[in-house]
Amino acid sequence: MAFFESDIVQDEAKRLFGDYQQLMQLGSEYGKFDREGKKKFIETMEELMGRYRVFMKRFELSEDFQAKLTVEQLRTQLSQFGITPEQMFEQMNATLERMKAQIELPPSS
Repeated sequence: MAFFESDIVQDEAKRLFGDYQQLMQLGSEYGKFDREGKKKFIETMEELMGRYRVFMKRFELSEDFQAKLTVEQLRTQLSQFGITPEQMFEQMNATLERMKAQIELPPSS
């Protein structure tokens, strides 16, 4: 069975994409969240990034030609921005860490 024909791969891709879209829509209101809402948003984003990292690792470990091609296409697209997939994840994590630090600061008056 081809990598992309796997029910597991298809289901997780749909869930990841759907969860990401919902989180981005919710994130547009991030500035209006209270401290606990911001914490929950960051935790949910971290969970999603973890799931995405695992999903991409499946592609990298697969022997399927289409999966390998997908990984190479991602690497090519990111290289146009001067980064690797690993750097992309590092930047996402750094952004989430900055967001965490901001909500830990006492409110300025």
